[in-house]
Amino acid sequence: MTIREATIVLSDGTVFEGEAIGADAPDGVTTGEFVFNTVLSGYQEVISDPSYAGQIITFTYPHIGNYGVNDHDDESLRPRCAGVVVRDLARRHSSWRAESDLNSYLVRHGIAGIAGVDTRRLTRHLRDRGAMPGAFGTADLTALTEAARTAVGTEGRDLVAGVSAEVAYSTPSSSGAARRIVAIDLGIKTTIVRNLAMIGSVEVVPASTSAEEILAMEPDGVFLSNGPGDPSAVAKVPATIRGLLGEVPVFGICMGHQMLATALGASTYKLPFGHHGGNHPVRDLTTGKVEITSQNHNYCVDLDGVAGVEVTHRNLNDGTIEGFECTEVPAFAVQHHPEAGPGPHDSRYLFERFADLMDQHST
Repeated sequence: MTIREATIVLSDGTVFEGEAIGADAPDGVTTGEFVFNTVLSGYQEVISDPSYAGQIITFTYPHIGNYGVNDHDDESLRPRCAGVVVRDLARRHSSWRAESDLNSYLVRHGIAGIAGVDTRRLTRHLRDRGAMPGAFGTADLTALTEAARTAVGTEGRDLVAGVSAEVAYSTPSSSGAARRIVAIDLGIKTTIVRNLAMIGSVEVVPASTSAEEILAMEPDGVFLSNGPGDPSAVAKVPATIRGLLGEVPVFGICMGHQMLATALGASTYKLPFGHHGGNHPVRDLTTGKVEITSQNHNYCVDLDGVAGVEVTHRNLNDGTIEGFECTEVPAFAVQHHPEAGPGPHDSRYLFERFADLMDQHST
């Protein structure tokens, strides 16, 4: 692979040097919001997670690409992230599951990247200053600096509309369970659909689908998926959820957690640098157990003053709300990812909790 010099310029003017990988960006410039992810493996699942739309992913683990990529590990039809930053891109991959290498994967999907970066320094900078917009690429420093100056973050942006399915699609139950689940696609991951299919058949519908249309499908439960961007900018979904509450059991994950909270009257706020990784400790307050969880979010919910809710999970790193349940209607949600993909499976019991909730309220 020919070495092409590339540069990162953050919106505060900080510069990092490296070499271009992946696809060629238009005019040699890629912009987005820089965040960091601490997973040690699962880079393909991270890159293909629609929740990263508009963001440039910095991997803190230094060696990325060593086991290649394969079609089964994709979390969506194509990656939605703006770009990828790594310390060392493996020149050769080795795994019996591999079908291609990571660089070819990035090229095929039109994702630009930069390698050879001091990701430890970049991570420390984002940790201290917060996630911030910026630019990278092979263009000259002047062009990258101007692009970084005008780059935008995720605040105030409805990125859900750009990743949600345009038409509904179905997945049959893999276990033979007769439950009917409607999943509102806010940027749903494939692994979530697989887990839902273990407890029932799944009808994935666009985020624009109304409550009336969903209830007409006669579901046993409604699932609210993960997704990208600022939850306060997603205007129509909370109203849809309000039309579902009390009519059918509801379960939300990540953006779905934020949407359910918003529908109940809660507010959301942006974390300094977000939670992105596979090793975040969360306490289930209903059992007292501590789970190691997979996380990918920039925003959290504030339930102060919201009636009819009870906090069920707390992040042990910073005390933020990781889950809640409604006390008057059958609905609950978590901020972390019980499906993992990648990450530990400590929280997968939540899908069974959803199944039990549907069974309790079946007619």
